Amino acid sequence: MARSSYSRQRPMGGGFELFAWYFMRISGLLLVLMALGHIVIMHIINSVEVINYAFVARRWAVPFWRVYDWILLALGVLHGSNGIRVVIDDYVHHRGWRAFCTSALYVLAFVLLVMGTEVLLTFTPGV
Repeated sequence: MARSSYSRQRPMGGGFELFAWYFMRISGLLLVLMALGHIVIMHIINSVEVINYAFVARRWAVPFWRVYDWILLALGVLHGSNGIRVVIDDYVHHRGWRAFCTSALYVLAFVLLVMGTEVLLTFTPGV
């Protein structure tokens, strides 16, 4: 069976690359399941007319939903940034530019994660 030249094989040995390889598979599966759960709850069970500020406030009054949304946020940001890191490693050949792009990516991922976490932690209904 022929292998696609675009697929990444599992890294040999251990270390960060092996961890990142497994993380992409596990986080991808979790993201699919959690996103499907989100779609069912927010777009199939509830209609567009029902979803408003009060709906979100009631939903986030339950800690489970804040944790669920934070895990979805964290997995999405980390999975996406790890994928972009792989693209940078594959296509940015100059060592300095690769370091710059990777550093900028890590800063952006951190900022997005902090901003999303701040919203989830500091949201107070009625304010």
